[in-house]
Amino acid sequence: MCSRSCSSSRPRLSYSAGTAHAPCSQLSTSAAAPSRLTISTAPIAGATGLGDRAVIDVISTSYLSLARCTRIGRAEVACKPGAGIAGAGFDFAPGCIYVKRLFEGDPVRREKTNYTIQSVSHALDVIEQFNGERDELGVTELSKRLKLHKNNVFRLLATLEARGYIEQNKATDNYRLGIRCLQLGQNYVGQVGLLRQARPILEHAARKARETALVAVLRRGAAVPLDAVESDQPVRMVSRVGEALPLHCTAVGKVYLAFCSEEELRELLPDDLSKFTERTITERPALVQQLKQAAAQGYAVDTGEYVADATSVAAPVRDYTRMVVGSVAIAAPSYRLSEERIQKEVGPLVAKAAGELSKRLGFNS
Repeated sequence: MCSRSCSSSRPRLSYSAGTAHAPCSQLSTSAAAPSRLTISTAPIAGATGLGDRAVIDVISTSYLSLARCTRIGRAEVACKPGAGIAGAGFDFAPGCIYVKRLFEGDPVRREKTNYTIQSVSHALDVIEQFNGERDELGVTELSKRLKLHKNNVFRLLATLEARGYIEQNKATDNYRLGIRCLQLGQNYVGQVGLLRQARPILEHAARKARETALVAVLRRGAAVPLDAVESDQPVRMVSRVGEALPLHCTAVGKVYLAFCSEEELRELLPDDLSKFTERTITERPALVQQLKQAAAQGYAVDTGEYVADATSVAAPVRDYTRMVVGSVAIAAPSYRLSEERIQKEVGPLVAKAAGELSKRLGFNS
């Protein structure tokens, strides 16, 4: 088995192996060739007593093994046996072996993006096009959106349909999400402890306020509702579970900004704040002042800043590490959530619900 080590300077890289592949111990790359590995056979041949071609055979075998253990494709490993022996190890010299595109980024740990399989990526792109804007999409529409040939899109859809991730409406010939997507979503919900603990608390809060209650988490710089219990009133807020919400203009987003460190705030809060409604705060100083108020009172408020005529109130959920891991919120039409009702009823109710969920997650105030 090959072991890898490197110094802090990029991309000095050495490989060592057991006695079965002794020549590997003398292989290294120099900083002069970050994307190609060149090995001179002369020092190895001299140290081992093997002939030039024998050394080449051993190194070739070792690097094909390296390709397997590092997931470098065999096509990326290229060997060039030479007639003579090269002492300096320069590109394409006789007696040299070189490996193309070996660790183009970090010499020790390749970036995860290097492992991307294009066909899998395209299949996921197809699934992600069904984002709620339209229930069904056709091959032509998907082809335009993804900039892929129709034949490729059709094959992707056929594969996804066979596995249950996509269904075809026989009446329209268009496609929609399949039952397998729902099953995976339910599996995710079942494995998240926060959601298991949150459900009864949301039900109680929704019943108490007669408004929609939801729980959200931070994902990739956005607040994402994971579960919601809707109000029983005819006019009510409907939370789209899984939708990425901006942090600066939603109550569930402001909670993270209000209770994070200054360093985290700089990372999470962009310089340019997008405007969604006439009430969206786009000036950073004004928003920071509002966040301080939210931290002081224990909950954040969004009054029509993301969706006009909709108001929400959210409080932070902490776990046993005292970190904010989520938020509980109440959302309602603005005409039912006056400032007075927020201060006297909904704000304290949300803070209490978030506190109860925090206790269930091990938080001890």
